[in-house]
Amino acid sequence: MHSSHFRRPLLALGVLFTACARQVSVAPTPDDGAYDVVITGGRIVDGTGNPWYYGDVGVRGDRIVIVAPHGALSAARAARRIDATNRVVSPGFIDIQAQSYEQHLFGDGRVVSKISEGVTTEILGEGGTPAPANSAMIAAVAPADSLMKRSMTTFTGEHGFDAWLTAMERHGSSVNVGSYLGAENPRVFAMGYAEGRAGPAALDTMRRVVRDAMRDGAFGVASALIYPPSAFTSTEELVAMAQAMAPYHGAYISHIRSEDDQLLEAIDEAFLIGRSAGVPVDIYHLKAATRRNWGKARAMVAKIDSARKAGLDAGATMYPYPASSNSLQACIPNWASANDMLLQNLRDPAKRARIVREMGDTTPGANQGCQLDGPSAIMVVGLQTDANRKYEGWRLDRIAADRGTTWENALVDLVLAEQGRVAKITFSMSETNVAMQLAQPWVVIGSDAEGFDPANAQGRTHPRAYGSFARILGKYVRDEHVLTLEDAVRKMTSATASRLGIRDRGLVRPGTFADLVVFDPATITDRATYEQPHQLATGVDVVLVNGVTVWKNGAATNEKPGRALRGPGYGMP
Repeated sequence: MHSSHFRRPLLALGVLFTACARQVSVAPTPDDGAYDVVITGGRIVDGTGNPWYYGDVGVRGDRIVIVAPHGALSAARAARRIDATNRVVSPGFIDIQAQSYEQHLFGDGRVVSKISEGVTTEILGEGGTPAPANSAMIAAVAPADSLMKRSMTTFTGEHGFDAWLTAMERHGSSVNVGSYLGAENPRVFAMGYAEGRAGPAALDTMRRVVRDAMRDGAFGVASALIYPPSAFTSTEELVAMAQAMAPYHGAYISHIRSEDDQLLEAIDEAFLIGRSAGVPVDIYHLKAATRRNWGKARAMVAKIDSARKAGLDAGATMYPYPASSNSLQACIPNWASANDMLLQNLRDPAKRARIVREMGDTTPGANQGCQLDGPSAIMVVGLQTDANRKYEGWRLDRIAADRGTTWENALVDLVLAEQGRVAKITFSMSETNVAMQLAQPWVVIGSDAEGFDPANAQGRTHPRAYGSFARILGKYVRDEHVLTLEDAVRKMTSATASRLGIRDRGLVRPGTFADLVVFDPATITDRATYEQPHQLATGVDVVLVNGVTVWKNGAATNEKPGRALRGPGYGMP
């Protein structure tokens, strides 16, 4: 479940992924050749998409220093040896759409559900970020999120974004972490939580916030245009933000304004922003949602292919599931959340009546919330109060029947009782479309989930928090042959690093950071389900982050070698 307030061609960077797969590469070594870690006997899937090959890998400190022929390091001196016989050795997986805000600031930092399936880097930022913060943002954080509220008071000012990244690194994490700038932040700096279009002065404020964050290391600007206050942001404002980030080599990535009835139009808006600013565009969690829109999936793919042929550097992210997840209040019309007044508006009888009426309106052009597939498609999760906890995992129509009311009124009652801190899983996609979309060469993988430790996790969450990357390698590579092993690894490593402008991760190459995964391609499997989500993936033997082992023998080592990663504009004037 997302935190209550944060959603949840890059310019030429000289990254070449064209080396022959069997070429032996050795970085200069200043000593007698002893290694901290040697991995032998495995099939190297190096992240480029090239065919696998047998080879040995030598690590010294936080870097890969040699990738040698099979057996070449069998006698090398090493502090630790890993036998990867019958295993695959690959770069660590990069989750381009993570949501582990609390974990990296004041949680235990191990993100166990992620490292258990090979994730070594998490990228945050969808919609809104804790930094840079101003007084309005801090005031809007719910009292229940007091730790976040206190933390955000230190993320203010010109270098607030850098302060946040630094705080996460100091706190300690088992994985690397970086972030886009949430597009909500410039909007709130300029306009607060009000509806309305920005004037010239407000646009200047937005540009300044973007420039500061890009210099602090943001990877670009990330919007989530179905959630207020981001939903109030105009195309003109998003273009201004994108233009401000362009000199810092950032990308625009978006949870687009509609994933159902206005899907194709929403993609057009994202592409307009990219073309207007001359920046790459990525679409978060690509999907054609609701049954009546499943037929648009191929047109959606064709639209992206067409844009690429016309010269726009466009791509998309995906998680490999036919269900989405977000806040239950996403069903409520956006206007009701203006000025951070949602709960007050829900308590007002006249406004509540209007909200309930609009939530059930299925006429063309009506508010697109949760009415298209109806309450039977919605599983309610994340309930905290004793009175409502029995509904955990129930479908919304069953809850309404149990309470003797309509689904719209039941939803409003739950949002009020839970103070807005309740989530949903929506079963609105086609499995056939998911497979077809995953096969597109410009799709990379992101979980859209925070990391959990099943030892203390409570309530339900989407299984993508535990299984997104393992599911790709098990279901879509080994079982259904939707992807080759090499292409699947590419989508989770170098392809993602390329979108982000990260030049020293995502490959098994001398000189790159030693973020590495050793896994069994015959057994790697996601075990999490919608009914029992808190189950770790299996089949990953070892995970290294910056040369340090964070996962081994089916358990976290509790090491926290992760670092804050910054975008290509970091430190630019």
